[in-house]
Amino acid sequence: MRRPQGFMALIPPFFLDCIVAIGLLANDGSKHWVATGFMYGEFYEKVSDETQRYHTFLVTNRHVLAGKTLMFVRANVEGKEPAKEFKLPLQDDKGRPIWFSHPDPAVDIAVVPTGFDAIRQEHKLRLNFFRSDAHVLDLSSASKLGVSEGDGVYVLGFPMELVGGEQNYVIARQGIIARIRDALSGSAKEFLIDTTIFPGNSGGPVIIRPEAVAIQGTQPLGSANLIGVVKGYLPYSEMAISTQTNQPRIIFQENSGLAQIIPIDLVNETIAAYWKSKEHH
Repeated sequence: MRRPQGFMALIPPFFLDCIVAIGLLANDGSKHWVATGFMYGEFYEKVSDETQRYHTFLVTNRHVLAGKTLMFVRANVEGKEPAKEFKLPLQDDKGRPIWFSHPDPAVDIAVVPTGFDAIRQEHKLRLNFFRSDAHVLDLSSASKLGVSEGDGVYVLGFPMELVGGEQNYVIARQGIIARIRDALSGSAKEFLIDTTIFPGNSGGPVIIRPEAVAIQGTQPLGSANLIGVVKGYLPYSEMAISTQTNQPRIIFQENSGLAQIIPIDLVNETIAAYWKSKEHH
């Protein structure tokens, strides 16, 4: 059944086709879908009004790939065929990483260069990419638009290995921006959202929710845009004290319901650093 005319999806459907599940092998050789990644296109050339060219990258967290030599990527195929799984080496034949992380070790971002068009055409994948010149809301633009605490967001990904059976079916969770003014001012490299995330959400995209109305003095957000990348949940720790020794005995750690988000600006910085590193080789 189609939506009645005049109703629109809040998340552009092709956004869901930009997202892939990331799998790693456990010590016993079993495969587990442990994280989320998404395809991101860096604009570099306008051929015509209808044709633009992009360098494409798979984006996820540094902690997902660190110390690994191989990962699996799961993506949908055109039509109703089951999703396909691909091995993606993370080192070249000399043992050097083929992925690149942000120069600041505190920034949990990694990018993997991909031959997007060749992969998509060869395997007839239903795979798309976020475009840096069309689908992105960086901190400067967010500040100009008046993005603030309380604005709505969606977190897209594959928590708890819920990759969707025969095809990738992305899980969308709703939340709000809990704190962003420190990131907008440049005093923090992350912002916080109020939503519950789980293992598997790491590396997933965060989309700001479009709104048709806004309070006086601010602008409504007319479209959904990629604003950040999930890093992880902010843990809440509580310590149990021994009644006999009065010393710490057990530390309980819980999900606080706040998630740490890396602004998309730092993905762009990582890609820029990648190209700079290539100039020296």
